[in-house]
Amino acid sequence: MFKKLLFIMLFMAVLGTSSALLLRELVVRDFSRLTEAEQEDRVSWVVADLESAFAKNKAWGREMAVEDAVWALQLGLVTKVRDQNGKTVMETARALTYLAPEKQARLQAGSGVGNEHDKGDYHVYPLFLHGEEIGQLEVRFLPDKRNNFFISRTNSLLAYSAVILGGIACVLSILLARRLSLPIVRLSQAAKNISQGNLTERVEISGGDELTILGQSFNQMAHTLQLQNRLRKQICANLAHELRTPLTIMRGQLEGILDGVITNDESRLKLLLEENHRLTNVVASMEEFFQAQASVLTLAPLDVPVRQLFDNLARSFEVAAREKEFVFKVDADDGIMVHADPERLSQILINLISNALKATAPGGTITLRGKRTPSGCTISVIDTGCGIAAEELPLIFERFYRGKDGGLGLGLAIVRELVDAHGGTIEVTSTQGAGTTFSLAFPDAPETPQFSTTTS
Repeated sequence: MFKKLLFIMLFMAVLGTSSALLLRELVVRDFSRLTEAEQEDRVSWVVADLESAFAKNKAWGREMAVEDAVWALQLGLVTKVRDQNGKTVMETARALTYLAPEKQARLQAGSGVGNEHDKGDYHVYPLFLHGEEIGQLEVRFLPDKRNNFFISRTNSLLAYSAVILGGIACVLSILLARRLSLPIVRLSQAAKNISQGNLTERVEISGGDELTILGQSFNQMAHTLQLQNRLRKQICANLAHELRTPLTIMRGQLEGILDGVITNDESRLKLLLEENHRLTNVVASMEEFFQAQASVLTLAPLDVPVRQLFDNLARSFEVAAREKEFVFKVDADDGIMVHADPERLSQILINLISNALKATAPGGTITLRGKRTPSGCTISVIDTGCGIAAEELPLIFERFYRGKDGGLGLGLAIVRELVDAHGGTIEVTSTQGAGTTFSLAFPDAPETPQFSTTTS
């Protein structure tokens, strides 16, 4: 990962340096074009002045040619003027000889024209008067020291800038690539440690970027895995406890009967049968839980009258209500329907009511409430029992989680699986010492497309 990021960063640095060099080429090229255009303008001025002077004098005059040659030199042009026969009328070197020594020296020093003024290529420009060629102007462009200095300075600055910025970009690329890849490397190492069984591994979280969100998700996943691992360990203890007790009792009773210590009477057989039922219930709970998995569970949903369902459940728990002296309330209108598998829905509510019975002290109240919602039906089981501790609420639906009251820890897990299989949701709110409310939301049946037929 680090190498890839470093390659990308270095590529961007090289691209930036290349862009700077390209910018230099564009600047120099445009400046050169501007300089050439200015030189052509100067030549056109000299050409126009020569043609105007010839038209005025009707011939090439020495004084006129000298003035134009000196003026052209001041414009950075070394010139030769030839007549229509090719004879040299005037040239820069000869024109300088007609000047005073001080002015001649000043022009030579400023223009660099000396003994080598004839070196270089000349450009030829024809001279016309009324459409007839009257001669030629040969021009050699003197190097402009200021322009050359500008180009040289520009090249130097851009070269230094490219080197310095390129170096800075490379260093920053290495540092940034390392900074970006370090959290990913740590995350990868943490994932490796978790795969080797160290479920306490966590990654440090700082900032608010996407890597921080990834780190938070990773830590949440690690926490969930740690919790699931603890629950898996707990299942072994739970199952061992639930299975060991009836098996130990049955073994002790049978050994006592075989040794003649215990009489094999009807009460003894009933005890053995009760322990056998207890053992069978443990196995049945396990089987019931796995059958409740949504992927393997087959449902036969119908529109079930909620009020009738509540009344039937109230009659089923009538004896238990009388024994514990609690009040059983039903709160649902006659017309409310819930779309669910009747058998599985009864299983869900029986499980929740049974838990409410265990948590509710004598004289308490258990309420079954049904309400219509815009998208379905909500069923609530409300008790006035001891409530559930806040730290246990996120865990009560986990498989094999057993609270303080004991049990195998499958009841509420089965309830959640059955509700999920119906496409519904289950929520719980609880206050210790005040009671608990389980709310089940079931969606309505999906609408069946209606097909119309016409006959002719």
